[in-house]
Amino acid sequence: MTSVVEVRRGSSPVILGFPHTGTDVPADIRARLNDNGLLLADTDWHIHHLYDGLLDDATTVRATFHRYVIDANRDPAGTSLYPGQNTTGLAPETDFDGKAIWKDGEAPTAEDIAARLAEFHVPYHAALAAEIERVKALHGVAILYDCHSIRSHIPFLFEGKLPDFNIGTDMGKTCAPQIEAAAVEVTSAAQGYTSILNGRFKGGWTTRHYGRPQMGVHAIQMELAQSTHLATETVPFAYDEGKADRLRTHLKTLLRRLEVLAADLKP
Repeated sequence: MTSVVEVRRGSSPVILGFPHTGTDVPADIRARLNDNGLLLADTDWHIHHLYDGLLDDATTVRATFHRYVIDANRDPAGTSLYPGQNTTGLAPETDFDGKAIWKDGEAPTAEDIAARLAEFHVPYHAALAAEIERVKALHGVAILYDCHSIRSHIPFLFEGKLPDFNIGTDMGKTCAPQIEAAAVEVTSAAQGYTSILNGRFKGGWTTRHYGRPQMGVHAIQMELAQSTHLATETVPFAYDEGKADRLRTHLKTLLRRLEVLAADLKP
């Protein structure tokens, strides 16, 4: 098994987080997944490639393990991010369609979850927290941009078709208003795309945990509909270069806007 987290250090005030692009599953855990689970369908497919090179010197922190092992964007205490709504938890028992991913009797136990938190979740967030502190020391401020994607149609989680850009700031709590406004402005102006602020996805645990604008740490989540950059949202989840190139133009504009804004956000 490779390292559970990959870090690329840069000098930009912007940090890109990738908690859900990893596909590594240790052999002992993989053996417990059923055929549906082995598809690893709920991966944020190719998102780290989509953002690669968009912002010079951006720091990146990427979990290499799959969310079925342990979800790096969930509260380690297991508290639901969206009470009363269908979602998947810290150690998912089902996929995004509500279908079982483990063989009968092989779902994670409390002991499994505790061990996986220590082996995977804790190191990822230790690395992310360290980079936030390092970047903040360089600039007096840090902007965490958490990178996500999801299928555009998932009836178990939401009705209808998901907008292309889903901006999450926990109702404005996790970042300065200027950051939220920049994200809304850039995505709203992107022709041929739809966007929403704090819709079905208001920011996961990462965004809510680290976003402390009064302390100089701003966090924002971008959940992209996978139809914006994949040839198909089913197996084999192939990357569509043409779609991705069009999308990257807008993502690059947004990231550069955030980088420029950082200079005016020091507490």
